[in-house]
Amino acid sequence: MSQEFTHLDKAGNPAMVDVGEKQVTRRMARARSIVVLGNQIMDKLEKEEIHTKKGPVFQTAILAGIMASKKTGELIPLCHPLGLDNCQVAIRVNEKREVVIECTARITARTGVEMEALTGATVAALTVYDMCKAFSHDIVIKEVKLMEKTGGKRDFRREE
Repeated sequence: MSQEFTHLDKAGNPAMVDVGEKQVTRRMARARSIVVLGNQIMDKLEKEEIHTKKGPVFQTAILAGIMASKKTGELIPLCHPLGLDNCQVAIRVNEKREVVIECTARITARTGVEMEALTGATVAALTVYDMCKAFSHDIVIKEVKLMEKTGGKRDFRREE
């Protein structure tokens, strides 16, 4: 199997991938971002959801992640605009006191939804940052990564 960059034409110029000949399949992608908020903010979060002037932090981040997933084709050059069948964002705190955000996108289409899941997880993380920065700027968005994808040429699953 030859591996090439898919968004370049034969002359090396940017090009949208032609998905017209691909099979329509049920596709899913799940991405994860991790945000380290530090002890000051986590102490507040462990008591209850933090409410700011913009609203509750996690609830607002969930909405932002879903909204961003739906707009991925407008944000990432050459991404196909997709009408998602479903998008869900879940937020939890892990044993290391990190905020773990997972975005799962689903579609029945000719192209996958990895970018939509990654965009949703990223924007949700940025929203957590934005809403918590009044408490402290010692916040790190540690990682954003694809955890799983199904329904295309190759399925992928990263070890938890």
